[in-house]
Amino acid sequence: MATEVIAHAPNRVPLWLKFAYTAFMIVLVPVYWYYYGPTNFLYFCDVAILLTLVGIWIESPLLISMCAVGILAPQALWVLDFILNIFGVQLTGMTDYMFKHENSRFLRGLSLFHGWLPFLLAYLVWQYGYDKRGFPAWTVLAWVLLLVCFFFMPPPHPNPGLTPVNINYVWGTSDNVAQTFVHPYVWLGGMMVGLPLVLFWPVHLLLSRYAPKPV
Repeated sequence: MATEVIAHAPNRVPLWLKFAYTAFMIVLVPVYWYYYGPTNFLYFCDVAILLTLVGIWIESPLLISMCAVGILAPQALWVLDFILNIFGVQLTGMTDYMFKHENSRFLRGLSLFHGWLPFLLAYLVWQYGYDKRGFPAWTVLAWVLLLVCFFFMPPPHPNPGLTPVNINYVWGTSDNVAQTFVHPYVWLGGMMVGLPLVLFWPVHLLLSRYAPKPV
Protein backbone atom coordinates (compact mmCIF):
# COMPACT_ATOMS: atom_id res chain seq x y z
CA MET A 1 0.00 0.00 0.00
CA ALA A 2 2.77 2.44 0.93
CA THR A 3 4.54 1.73 -2.34
CA GLU A 4 1.36 2.52 -4.27
CA VAL A 5 0.92 5.84 -2.50
CA ILE A 6 4.52 6.88 -3.15
CA ALA A 7 4.30 5.93 -6.81
CA HIS A 8 0.92 7.60 -7.19
CA ALA A 9 1.71 10.91 -5.48
CA PRO A 10 3.85 12.52 -8.23
CA ASN A 11 0.93 12.28 -10.67
CA ARG A 12 -1.37 14.40 -8.52
CA VAL A 13 -2.01 18.13 -8.89
CA PRO A 14 -0.22 20.41 -6.41
CA LEU A 15 -2.37 21.89 -3.68
CA TRP A 16 -1.47 25.48 -4.57
CA LEU A 17 -3.00 25.00 -8.03
CA LYS A 18 -6.23 23.70 -6.54
CA PHE A 19 -6.45 26.72 -4.24
CA ALA A 20 -5.57 29.16 -7.03
CA TYR A 21 -8.25 27.69 -9.28
CA THR A 22 -10.78 27.77 -6.45
CA ALA A 23 -9.94 31.41 -5.67
CA PHE A 24 -10.55 32.32 -9.29
CA MET A 25 -13.91 30.54 -9.24
CA ILE A 26 -14.90 32.31 -6.01
CA VAL A 27 -14.56 35.55 -7.96
CA LEU A 28 -15.93 34.42 -11.32
CA VAL A 29 -19.15 32.68 -10.26
CA PRO A 30 -20.79 35.55 -8.32
CA VAL A 31 -19.58 38.16 -10.81
CA TYR A 32 -20.95 36.24 -13.78
CA TRP A 33 -24.17 35.52 -11.89
CA TYR A 34 -24.62 39.24 -11.13
CA TYR A 35 -23.86 40.59 -14.61
CA TYR A 36 -25.07 37.78 -16.86
CA GLY A 37 -27.50 35.82 -14.70
CA PRO A 38 -27.61 32.09 -13.91
CA THR A 39 -28.40 31.08 -17.50
CA ASN A 40 -24.86 32.02 -18.48
CA PHE A 41 -23.71 28.82 -16.78
CA LEU A 42 -25.44 26.78 -19.49
CA TYR A 43 -22.63 27.53 -21.93
CA PHE A 44 -20.41 24.52 -22.54
CA CYS A 45 -17.33 26.42 -21.39
CA ASP A 46 -18.98 27.52 -18.14
CA VAL A 47 -20.26 24.03 -17.43
CA ALA A 48 -16.74 22.75 -18.02
CA ILE A 49 -15.11 25.25 -15.70
CA LEU A 50 -17.54 24.27 -12.93
CA LEU A 51 -17.02 20.54 -13.48
CA THR A 52 -13.28 21.11 -13.48
CA LEU A 53 -13.56 22.71 -10.04
CA VAL A 54 -15.22 19.56 -8.71
CA GLY A 55 -12.93 17.25 -10.65
CA ILE A 56 -9.73 18.90 -9.47
CA TRP A 57 -10.71 18.49 -5.81
CA ILE A 58 -12.07 14.95 -5.88
CA GLU A 59 -9.37 14.04 -8.43
CA SER A 60 -11.85 12.53 -10.85
CA PRO A 61 -10.41 11.39 -14.19
CA LEU A 62 -13.98 11.09 -15.52
CA LEU A 63 -14.98 14.71 -14.83
CA ILE A 64 -11.68 16.08 -16.14
CA SER A 65 -11.90 13.86 -19.23
CA MET A 66 -15.45 15.03 -19.92
CA CYS A 67 -14.35 18.65 -19.87
CA ALA A 68 -11.29 17.97 -22.01
CA VAL A 69 -13.34 16.17 -24.67
CA GLY A 70 -15.97 18.89 -24.64
CA ILE A 71 -13.96 22.05 -24.90
CA LEU A 72 -10.36 21.41 -25.96
CA ALA A 73 -11.21 21.83 -29.66
CA PRO A 74 -13.55 24.86 -29.44
CA GLN A 75 -11.37 26.61 -26.87
CA ALA A 76 -8.29 26.03 -29.01
CA LEU A 77 -10.21 27.82 -31.77
CA TRP A 78 -10.99 30.61 -29.27
CA VAL A 79 -7.28 31.00 -28.53
CA LEU A 80 -6.42 31.15 -32.24
CA ASP A 81 -9.20 33.66 -32.92
CA PHE A 82 -8.06 35.80 -29.98
CA ILE A 83 -4.42 35.85 -31.12
CA LEU A 84 -5.39 36.76 -34.68
CA ASN A 85 -7.73 39.47 -33.37
CA ILE A 86 -4.80 41.08 -31.56
CA PHE A 87 -3.18 41.58 -34.97
CA GLY A 88 -6.42 42.78 -36.57
CA VAL A 89 -7.19 39.56 -38.41
CA GLN A 90 -10.81 38.38 -38.38
CA LEU A 91 -11.35 34.61 -38.26
CA THR A 92 -14.59 33.52 -36.59
CA GLY A 93 -15.64 36.59 -34.62
CA MET A 94 -16.04 34.52 -31.46
CA THR A 95 -13.60 36.73 -29.52
CA ASP A 96 -14.70 40.10 -30.91
CA TYR A 97 -16.32 40.93 -27.58
CA MET A 98 -12.89 40.85 -25.94
CA PHE A 99 -11.90 43.92 -27.96
CA LYS A 100 -15.03 46.04 -27.47
CA HIS A 101 -14.13 48.89 -25.14
CA GLU A 102 -17.76 49.34 -24.07
CA ASN A 103 -17.48 45.99 -22.32
CA SER A 104 -16.03 46.07 -18.82
CA ARG A 105 -12.30 45.38 -18.66
CA PHE A 106 -12.89 43.36 -15.52
CA LEU A 107 -15.41 41.08 -17.23
CA ARG A 108 -13.16 40.74 -20.24
CA GLY A 109 -10.30 39.87 -17.94
CA LEU A 110 -12.32 37.11 -16.31
CA SER A 111 -13.23 35.80 -19.77
CA LEU A 112 -9.57 35.13 -20.43
CA PHE A 113 -10.20 31.77 -18.76
CA HIS A 114 -11.25 30.62 -22.23
CA GLY A 115 -7.62 31.00 -23.17
CA TRP A 116 -5.94 29.15 -20.31
CA LEU A 117 -8.57 26.54 -19.46
CA PRO A 118 -7.73 24.20 -22.39
CA PHE A 119 -4.07 24.16 -21.35
CA LEU A 120 -5.02 23.47 -17.75
CA LEU A 121 -7.30 20.61 -18.81
CA ALA A 122 -4.58 19.11 -20.99
CA TYR A 123 -2.27 19.18 -17.96
CA LEU A 124 -4.92 17.66 -15.70
CA VAL A 125 -5.65 14.85 -18.15
CA TRP A 126 -1.97 13.96 -18.17
CA GLN A 127 -1.91 14.03 -14.38
CA TYR A 128 -5.08 12.06 -13.72
CA GLY A 129 -5.24 9.99 -16.90
CA TYR A 130 -7.87 9.95 -19.63
CA ASP A 131 -11.11 8.14 -18.84
CA LYS A 132 -12.70 6.98 -22.11
CA ARG A 133 -16.15 7.32 -20.59
CA GLY A 134 -15.63 11.06 -20.86
CA PHE A 135 -16.70 11.09 -24.51
CA PRO A 136 -20.16 9.50 -24.12
CA ALA A 137 -20.75 11.28 -20.80
CA TRP A 138 -19.99 14.72 -22.25
CA THR A 139 -21.97 13.97 -25.41
CA VAL A 140 -25.10 13.19 -23.39
CA LEU A 141 -24.57 16.29 -21.26
CA ALA A 142 -24.11 18.40 -24.40
CA TRP A 143 -27.35 17.05 -25.86
CA VAL A 144 -29.24 17.99 -22.71
CA LEU A 145 -27.74 21.48 -22.72
CA LEU A 146 -28.56 22.01 -26.39
CA LEU A 147 -32.19 20.98 -25.89
CA VAL A 148 -32.58 23.18 -22.82
CA CYS A 149 -31.02 26.16 -24.59
CA PHE A 150 -33.12 25.70 -27.72
CA PHE A 151 -36.50 25.23 -26.09
CA PHE A 152 -36.22 27.33 -22.93
CA MET A 153 -33.53 30.00 -23.36
CA PRO A 154 -33.77 33.30 -25.32
CA PRO A 155 -33.10 33.18 -29.05
CA PRO A 156 -30.91 35.77 -30.81
CA HIS A 157 -31.79 39.41 -30.21
CA PRO A 158 -30.71 42.58 -32.09
CA ASN A 159 -29.58 44.20 -28.85
CA PRO A 160 -29.13 41.54 -26.17
CA GLY A 161 -26.82 43.56 -23.93
CA LEU A 162 -25.31 41.28 -21.30
CA THR A 163 -28.28 38.88 -21.35
CA PRO A 164 -27.16 35.46 -22.64
CA VAL A 165 -29.00 34.67 -25.88
CA ASN A 166 -28.54 31.91 -28.44
CA ILE A 167 -26.62 29.95 -25.81
CA ASN A 168 -24.30 27.35 -27.39
CA TYR A 169 -25.29 28.63 -30.86
CA VAL A 170 -28.52 26.61 -30.97
CA TRP A 171 -30.09 29.21 -33.29
CA GLY A 172 -27.08 29.84 -35.51
CA THR A 173 -23.71 31.53 -35.25
CA SER A 174 -24.99 35.05 -34.55
CA ASP A 175 -26.38 36.36 -31.27
CA ASN A 176 -28.26 39.09 -33.14
CA VAL A 177 -30.28 37.11 -35.67
CA ALA A 178 -31.24 33.46 -36.10
CA GLN A 179 -29.88 31.53 -39.07
CA THR A 180 -32.29 31.03 -41.97
CA PHE A 181 -30.37 28.50 -44.06
CA VAL A 182 -32.35 25.54 -42.73
CA HIS A 183 -35.31 24.88 -40.47
CA PRO A 184 -34.44 25.53 -36.80
CA TYR A 185 -35.01 21.86 -35.94
CA VAL A 186 -32.64 20.82 -38.71
CA TRP A 187 -29.99 23.18 -37.33
CA LEU A 188 -30.51 21.78 -33.82
CA GLY A 189 -30.28 18.21 -35.10
CA GLY A 190 -27.13 19.10 -36.98
CA MET A 191 -25.60 20.49 -33.82
CA MET A 192 -26.48 17.36 -31.85
CA VAL A 193 -24.90 15.13 -34.48
CA GLY A 194 -22.12 17.41 -35.70
CA LEU A 195 -20.59 18.51 -32.41
CA PRO A 196 -19.80 14.98 -31.21
CA LEU A 197 -18.49 13.94 -34.63
CA VAL A 198 -16.47 17.05 -35.49
CA LEU A 199 -15.32 18.38 -32.11
CA PHE A 200 -15.63 15.71 -29.40
CA TRP A 201 -14.73 12.46 -31.19
CA PRO A 202 -11.37 13.61 -32.64
CA VAL A 203 -10.23 14.82 -29.21
CA HIS A 204 -11.40 11.53 -27.70
CA LEU A 205 -9.31 9.60 -30.22
CA LEU A 206 -6.21 11.68 -29.57
CA LEU A 207 -6.50 11.43 -25.81
CA SER A 208 -7.30 7.72 -25.95
CA ARG A 209 -4.11 7.11 -27.89
CA TYR A 210 -1.61 9.49 -26.30
CA ALA A 211 -2.82 10.39 -22.79
CA PRO A 212 -2.01 8.19 -19.78
CA LYS A 213 -4.67 5.84 -18.52
CA PRO A 214 -6.46 6.64 -15.24
CA VAL A 215 -4.69 5.44 -12.11
